[in-house]
Amino acid sequence: MNKVVQPLTIEACFGNMEDPRMDRRRLHKAIDIMTITICAAICGAEAWTDVELFGKAKLEWLKTFLELPNGIPSHDTFGRYFARLNPKEFEAAFLRWVDNIRQTMPGEVVAIDGKSVRRSHDRGNDKAAIHMVSAWTV
Repeated sequence: MNKVVQPLTIEACFGNMEDPRMDRRRLHKAIDIMTITICAAICGAEAWTDVELFGKAKLEWLKTFLELPNGIPSHDTFGRYFARLNPKEFEAAFLRWVDNIRQTMPGEVVAIDGKSVRRSHDRGNDKAAIHMVSAWTV
């Protein structure tokens, strides 16, 4: 009989991490910064400006489960926060979160990623861009 694993929230996995910011500079909750960043990264954010834009675009949705006492942090705030985090502590929390997600999924999980190779199209010869798809499992 398979054991049912209860999913852990982002807060359960990341909430106990040490907050590297000075107390007087904490305008945004650490868990809000972490949650927005993870959601933005899952949706394709590649830079701190992307994370900020994601947060602003999804503000109403984010407010349904985050406090956001001072709104969405700036891209500089996201960058400074993550630059000061202990990378080993973050890695351990992230792996705990991902492993928990994996355990809560029934059956085997296959991750699929797709990309279009930049500048691979040839309009002059009517050739489409190269599209690559990768799939893997653990």
